[in-house]
Amino acid sequence: MPTFYFHRNIIHFANFKHHIGIYPGAEAIIQFAGQLADYKTSKGTIQLPVDKPLPESLIRQIVRFNLDLP
Repeated sequence: MPTFYFHRNIIHFANFKHHIGIYPGAEAIIQFAGQLADYKTSKGTIQLPVDKPLPESLIRQIVRFNLDLP
């Protein structure tokens, strides 16, 4: 699974038939729960439908959040 790594795993992603899965970890899911209300989520996963535009700004925010974690 492709991973962005900077001293540790920042975010993983994978393409599926009906969604793109991004895996930023549980802390990010909790932090951005309000903005993720329109997406299917689980403990550390966000499912982004392939037939809708990617929420690029939100993904950037999540990556920045993970970069700032200790």
